[in-house]
Amino acid sequence: MSAEASSSSTPANASGNATDAHASVLTPSEALPENAVHVKGPDLSKPIDLQALLQSYETIGFQATGLARAIQVIEEMRQRRSDPDQPLTLFLGYTSNLISSGLREILRFLAQHKLVDCLVTTAGGVEEDFIKCLGSTVLGDFHLDGAGLRKKGLNRIGNLLVPNSNYCAFEDWVVPILDQMVKEQEEKGTRWSPSSVIHRLGQEIDDEESVYYWCYKNDIPVFCPALTDGSLGDMIYFHTYKSSPLQLNIDIVADIRRLNDMSVKSKQAGMIILGGGVCKHQIANAMLFRNGADFAVYINTGQEYDGSDSGARPDEAVSWGKIRAGAQSVKVYADATLVFPMVVAATFGKAHWEAESKKTSA
Repeated sequence: MSAEASSSSTPANASGNATDAHASVLTPSEALPENAVHVKGPDLSKPIDLQALLQSYETIGFQATGLARAIQVIEEMRQRRSDPDQPLTLFLGYTSNLISSGLREILRFLAQHKLVDCLVTTAGGVEEDFIKCLGSTVLGDFHLDGAGLRKKGLNRIGNLLVPNSNYCAFEDWVVPILDQMVKEQEEKGTRWSPSSVIHRLGQEIDDEESVYYWCYKNDIPVFCPALTDGSLGDMIYFHTYKSSPLQLNIDIVADIRRLNDMSVKSKQAGMIILGGGVCKHQIANAMLFRNGADFAVYINTGQEYDGSDSGARPDEAVSWGKIRAGAQSVKVYADATLVFPMVVAATFGKAHWEAESKKTSA
């Protein structure tokens, strides 16, 4: 190859100077600000407890830093609930699959100890709690064959399995309660709403394993705008034929007024939302009537690129007036079953254990 050909095939910048090329790759950097947070993970060569580990997440980066921020915001909300002058009302929303999972026990802890002020969920998030009191949900696998499971009478929720017999037990339990509710409606003029239906079912289950038993005991309202979108809706549907011409009437208007009024009357308002869909938007929309929430934590795997509310980041809610401009808010892109137990352990759990320890030592 000639020298001319070799020279013409060598990549170079406009000046053909190697020094200039080096400068193009390594542009001189500005000095970092003095308050810059340096990326650093935990030192596992030394003893470390849960609290220290979670605190170290703040400087790990990516979603770990988001998780640490969520813990900070939720701890702030927890403390502000006891503010004598400006008490914070805490709204917690979650999708039905989380009650199907072991997060049910985390949610029960929050209800049992009156650590939240209201719950918003979907139909499955109601019925699956009662169904678990009547029969077990067991671990399976994401890759189990659907047709084979159908033949065995097993229903798959991700990698969880629920036997049809659990729903049969639920029907046997709930239908007599529906009968009694229709009777009270006709004889006493009782007006049922989704929240009052759930309150009644929580009373009837009389089981301390139930989230809604504790909501009944502690008078924590549970809102479910889509109450008929699940097995409970199936039972209500079948019941309309059994009880005909009398039918159970459920007033959704009463609940939207009750939820929105809770928001409007709140001195401060915060929301923790696990997942998306109805439970996410119902709470956020209630915040609109008070010009936005003061604090917000989202934990879900949704992306914003399809324009869905489920995937929307907190800043989108700011544009609607559902979160206040300047509010403390964060979204953690994660499966709630992975991170919410750690979040609760680092906030509500820690405070609960410390209070119990003081009682014991007193």
